[in-house]
Amino acid sequence: MYNSLTRIQNVFGFFTTVAFVVAALIAASDFAVPRTPSATIKTTNVQVVKGRPHYYSTKKEEYAIIKFSLDADLSSLFTWNTKQLFVYVTAEWPASAANQTNKAVIWDSIITSPSADHLSNLGPASLKKLRKSAAGKSIDPSRGKLSLKNQKPKYQITHPTGKIASTDDVKLHVNYNVQPWVGVLTWSQGFDLGLWKKFAGGVSKAFELPALKTKDGEKTKNPR
Repeated sequence: MYNSLTRIQNVFGFFTTVAFVVAALIAASDFAVPRTPSATIKTTNVQVVKGRPHYYSTKKEEYAIIKFSLDADLSSLFTWNTKQLFVYVTAEWPASAANQTNKAVIWDSIITSPSADHLSNLGPASLKKLRKSAAGKSIDPSRGKLSLKNQKPKYQITHPTGKIASTDDVKLHVNYNVQPWVGVLTWSQGFDLGLWKKFAGGVSKAFELPALKTKDGEKTKNPR
C-alpha cells in the first residue's frame, strides 16, 4: 500500500503545496507596503529632421529628436521582493482615427535591486561600482530616485507615413513596470489600490513638433 513510489509522490505533493503557499504569501506581502511613485517631466529641446533614422533605413524620412528633463521618485517601488524596475518615457499624440493614440518610446532604463545586480547589462567596471554602492544592502530605494537634465533620447520618433513634422498635442509620459522575484508584473497605476497610490504626475505639458526646415532656413508644414 505504501510502496516507495507512493511515498515519493506524497512527499512531492506536500513540497509543491508548501512552495505554492509560501510563494503566494510572498506575492501578497507586496500589498502591505505603501507605494507612492511620482515624477515630473518637461521637454528641453525638440527637433524634426529628415534623413535615415536608423542605420538599416532604406529611405530618408522625417524623425523627431526630443530632449527632456526628468525628476522621479520611484523609491517606494523597491521592496525585498523587487527584482528590477523598468522605467521608460513615451511620446504620445492623438491619431487620426477616433479614440486612438500614437505612442513611441524615446528612452528607457532598467534599475536592478542589489540582489539582482548580476543581471545588469553593464560592463565590468560599471557593475563593480554598482555593487560597491550597495554593499551590505538587500534593498536600495535610492536607486529609484532619478534626476536627468537635458537627457538625450535613446530612440527617435518616426511615423509609417514618413512625415511627422508639425504634429501637435504631443505629450511625454513617464511609465514604469515593477518586476518582482515572486508575483505578478505591475505597471504604472492610474488609480489608488489600498496602500498603492496612483502615479502622481509623470506627464509633460502638450507641445508641437516643429516644422521641417528647408535648406534656405524656411520652415515647411506638412498638410494635415
